[in-house]
Amino acid sequence: DEDIVNDHIAFRTLNLEACNIHKQANYLSKFGYRVGGDYYFEQKKLNAIHLENENSNLPKIFLSELMLEKFSPELNDCFKNIVNSIDISEKDLFMGGRSWDIDFEIYKKLSEESEYASWLYVWGFCPNHFTVSINHLSAYQDITEVNDMLKMNGFTLNSSGGEVKGTQEELLEQSSIMADKMNVKFGAYEETVPSCYYEFAKRYPDSSGKTYQGFVTTSADKIFESTNK
Repeated sequence: DEDIVNDHIAFRTLNLEACNIHKQANYLSKFGYRVGGDYYFEQKKLNAIHLENENSNLPKIFLSELMLEKFSPELNDCFKNIVNSIDISEKDLFMGGRSWDIDFEIYKKLSEESEYASWLYVWGFCPNHFTVSINHLSAYQDITEVNDMLKMNGFTLNSSGGEVKGTQEELLEQSSIMADKMNVKFGAYEETVPSCYYEFAKRYPDSSGKTYQGFVTTSADKIFESTNK
């Protein structure tokens, strides 16, 4: 058995004043976290930042938000009505989960516009994924070996953009399994939907010899698809 080191934890939210990534980051600053980089995902219509802690043993935090102004009035109304109807504390933005009722027809319509949106509608404010640091494993140091082990144990890998996202030249290689499917009740109706997943990350030193701590947008864009149906 190995002690697993968590490279980063990822959360999803909306770019509304009550729950945006800057409000999340402000709360986490009380615990020693500072913004380490910012990212834009044009295709998925997301903004994101990553946070690093003054204690390097603690995981990085990856915060992303849906840019509502780039979506339909129906999607906007759905989420604005939800946020206006609930009382969200800063802590709830990470561990509050879902405190609203959900409807399967709305879920399907949201899925057509944005998988990210439909996931957030069902699961609410909670971790989207955790990330195993390959750098800290003793049994594996190569990401393809990790992927082979996962497949041998029956896990389905996210193959969007290839099983390995990123390169050593980009200083970060990532892979992930597809999210677990869970039964969720939409009122009296029950449906199986994607939930959360694990990512695996291998980081490399930059020209100064310091291990790269940021993220590669083109790779992260594909990692988001781990919660696709």
